[in-house]
Parts: sequence; C-alpha cells; structure tokens
Amino acid sequence: MSLREPAFDVDAVVLDIEGTTSATGFVVDVLYPYSRARFAELLAERAEEPAVARAIAQVRELTGEPDADAAAIEKTLNAWLDDDRKATPLKTLQGIVWSEGFARGDLVSHFYDDVVPRLRAWHAAGLRLYVYSSGSAAAQRAWFAHTPDGDLTRLVSGRYDTENAGPKQEPSSYRRIASATGTEPSRLLFLSDRRGELDAAREAGWHTVGVRRPGEPYFEQGVGDHAQAGSFDEITVATTGSTA
Repeated sequence: MSLREPAFDVDAVVLDIEGTTSATGFVVDVLYPYSRARFAELLAERAEEPAVARAIAQVRELTGEPDADAAAIEKTLNAWLDDDRKATPLKTLQGIVWSEGFARGDLVSHFYDDVVPRLRAWHAAGLRLYVYSSGSAAAQRAWFAHTPDGDLTRLVSGRYDTENAGPKQEPSSYRRIASATGTEPSRLLFLSDRRGELDAAREAGWHTVGVRRPGEPYFEQGVGDHAQAGSFDEITVATTGSTA
C-alpha cells in the first residue's frame, strides 16, 4: 500500500506505539502479564508513594468505590487489562512496573524493523520526534531506553500520554500537544493505526498517516480516507531544506 501524498513538509512527527512502531502482540503477550503478576505487591507495599497513591485514588473515583482496598483495586486493574481499557491509573501503575522491569533487564522493547532506521534518519534531518501513547510517559521513556538497538531516548523530544495530554480520540488532546511543543498544527504529522485517533488529530489541524500492518488488531478496519502506509519506509517526511 502507499501514501496518497508523496511527502509531508512538517517540523515534527508524533508517534503512536502499539500497532504503529511496535507489535501490539508484544505488549499484550509480554508486558500485560508482567504487570498483572506484580500489581498485588505494588499495591500492598508501595501504596504511600505519590504516583501509586494518586493512581489508587483515581481507580476509586472511576469505580465509585471510595473505600476499595488493595484486593478490590487489583481486581479492577486486572478487569481493565482483560478489556484492554486505556484507563489512566492502569497505565500509570503499568508504567511503574514496566520501567523497573526494563531497568532490571527483565524486559526489552520491540520495534518493527523499518522503524528505528527511519526515526534516526528523520532525527538526523532535523525533524523533532514525539511520542503520544496510551502508555504512561514513564513507560514510554523506558520503552525507548531499553531497545534491541540500545538507548534511543535521545531521538525523542517529548512524551505525551492520556494524563498530560488527554484521551487519544479527542481533538483537544492534539491541540494541547501542539501548544506544548510550540508547533503549529499544520507542521505536525501523526502516525497511528487507529482511525479514531487519526480523525481527532486531523480535526485539530494535523497531518496524518494511518500505519497498517498485517496482523495488527485494527488492520482490517482500515483508516478511512487518511493517507496510509504499510511501513515507515513508505512515509516521506520533509522539513524545510531537507528530505528523509
């Protein structure tokens, strides 16, 4: 498959992770079980830590159970995992567990083969790269720090999630990111495998490309009338004075 447009003249590229840079199957089959096995210990031993305490309070608020104990909260987290719900407190707690797992060497992230060379080329050409994922900003940092290609965090200028930007299918979230990065919406390109996210970004004035990889959960649904690509090699991005 190929893009409807040969190139995008932008200043920055914003990346989704699951289904776009990386296999959803890795997240579901490796990272989800890893966090599920460690939620109980985290809730029992570290409930007073600010980030954990905030997530616990958010779970109680979302479920309408202000007195929910650690066992009830763990049950909710696991139910959300089963439903693949993008709940902010779930992603916060996953991020804590995953970051520590990456740091210990238990985990190494996954990227499709076409992604890292293209990210390096775009970065070298002067394009700024950002990440916007439902996974927490802490998890994103760990993901890019512990890859089969080494530490790639220097390639990324900023990380956005559902807590610091907002839900991924709301245009206001993309306006918030544009403002935070100091970039005109028309100078931003968003890459994602989900039509709802692409629709929201375009409504906010961004350029969009739907990344469609066979075997990914949203492949059959397609990306509507957005430009599309089967790999990053099919995406040509230019910033003034350079092409990559």
